[in-house]
Amino acid sequence: MAVAIIQRTSTWYQEVVAEMRKVTWPDQAQLKDTTIKILIFVLFVAAVIGLMDVILQGVLVRGIPSLFAR
Repeated sequence: MAVAIIQRTSTWYQEVVAEMRKVTWPDQAQLKDTTIKILIFVLFVAAVIGLMDVILQGVLVRGIPSLFAR
């Protein structure tokens, strides 16, 4: 039982090492370019969510209650 676990672990580790050798890692220019694109996208999504929050707050918190106020 213990021998089988050791053999499976050893095989798994060897397969991981073999797969990691196949990986092509980005160079510094690619990494910088992709990071900038992701930051711009995240800021854009944050702005859209913030705008939606302001609009919905205006409608739901101020708009609807004012319909029922006298």
